[in-house]
Amino acid sequence: MTTNLKPVYLLAGGRGRNRQTPDPLILAAIRECNIEFPSVAYIGTASGDDRTFFDFIVRSFRECGAGEVTHALIAPRDADLKQARKIIASADIVYVSGGDVERGMKALEEKDMVGFLKDIYNQGKPFFGISAGSIMLADEWIRWRDPEDDSTAELFPCLGIAPVICDTHDEAAGWEELRAALALKEDGARGYGLVSGSAIKVFPDGR
Repeated sequence: MTTNLKPVYLLAGGRGRNRQTPDPLILAAIRECNIEFPSVAYIGTASGDDRTFFDFIVRSFRECGAGEVTHALIAPRDADLKQARKIIASADIVYVSGGDVERGMKALEEKDMVGFLKDIYNQGKPFFGISAGSIMLADEWIRWRDPEDDSTAELFPCLGIAPVICDTHDEAAGWEELRAALALKEDGARGYGLVSGSAIKVFPDGR
């Protein structure tokens, strides 16, 4: 395993749809490659690999200096997983998109992609995510077996590439889900609420 692990950029999203200049947070994440016009592998399982999500983000990435952006299809029943792995392994940076966290993780687990993505990161590949993608890159997230019963809350594992727990653009609701997730962990556990338009840069040692 390489010791050249890259920081992971976790972006909240939630702002910038009408931005007239390149998004400085996406720009910072892409510049982590230290390559001119780096290629990007797009992982869209949180949206069921929705094409509209992909088309929307490609333009933003190119405005921020990305080169080719390729959709690594994983969620569809007939997805070519060998091709998806090839796209991810050959890209200069890997992006995990927004959508629904549990849906995204379930697809990655069912298609046996979790270990592969961790290995790719451990080989020195930079990763970044936006919204649900940021939560998926972190350690854990919360779900309720019965949405009407708070006692059924439980944590489920995410990719664990960024050794933190976080939520994104939920400031209007007072970070209810993040608070509930932290309540299930040991006393003193820390979580990060990323307000709309913000991000954190997480180093391999947890800083």
